[in-house]
Amino acid sequence: MKAIRNFTIWLLFISFTAIQPFEGFAQERRRGGAAPARNRPARTPQKAPARTRPAQTARPTQTARPAQTARPTRQQTRPANRPQNNTVNRNNINRNNNSGNRVNNSGNRVNNSRRNVNINVDNSRDINVHNNRNTVVRRNNINTYRRPPYAYGGRRYYSYHPYYYHPYRPYAWGPVWHPWGFFIATLATTAIIVSINNAKYHYDQGVWYQQANNGYTVVQAPVGATITTVPSGAQPVVVNNVTNYYYGGAYYEKDGSKYTVVSPPAGAVVQNLPAGGEEVKVGDQTYVKVGETYYQPVNLDGKSQYEVVQVEDGAQ
Repeated sequence: MKAIRNFTIWLLFISFTAIQPFEGFAQERRRGGAAPARNRPARTPQKAPARTRPAQTARPTQTARPAQTARPTRQQTRPANRPQNNTVNRNNINRNNNSGNRVNNSGNRVNNSRRNVNINVDNSRDINVHNNRNTVVRRNNINTYRRPPYAYGGRRYYSYHPYYYHPYRPYAWGPVWHPWGFFIATLATTAIIVSINNAKYHYDQGVWYQQANNGYTVVQAPVGATITTVPSGAQPVVVNNVTNYYYGGAYYEKDGSKYTVVSPPAGAVVQNLPAGGEEVKVGDQTYVKVGETYYQPVNLDGKSQYEVVQVEDGAQ
């Protein structure tokens, strides 16, 4: 028992001795004191090896852009004293499509515009252009006019359809067609020679020519001349059960295997008139006179057209 008691006392002594430092540490923390420093070996800070960056290659300098030339203003591009009425009409340059040669019209300008009635024709060359020949209307021998004639100035104007005015606008039948009086220096290789009444004509694609000084002049189709084919685009015109073909101001009647030029038949209705005509005031009505043929403006099926008028002299 004594040994047990001594062992117990010894164990309590060891326990008290071990707890004493911790109580002191706790009391210091309560009083706000710093905890006793622990003796730890000081660590020597290690410096990280310095990173060496590769030297950057210098960027090439940009080449200076060349100075831009200043654009000229509109006032600088216009020539001084530019004429205002010197517009060139490309349609007036006659090109020979078959021979490939540009034709010289010797400064003779012809305007084929539908809205411009005036044309310049050089009649000073060695040829007499009879524009009123072959344009006398063929009389309608069958008196079937349903309308009384328009009488004025001692003349009677017969027509089938009522008068309906619309402005005269000359028409051009393509780039190779030309109005009466137009001068051309050379002809295409497709032109053919046609002789009628001891006169020689040249025909090409609906246009008739007669030789003049240093060239050829466009004339009206000669009545009685024959050709083998009519131009493409010719308008069929039926009068008194007879079919004519109208093209470029000329009328063709089929005769067997050929086509013969005839005078304008009274009562024929056509869609377009060539350049060279003029509006003529007859009393209260206005006609278009082409050569010696009078055309009355009419309106059929909502289209502006022209009817060949039969004109007779007589009392009112």
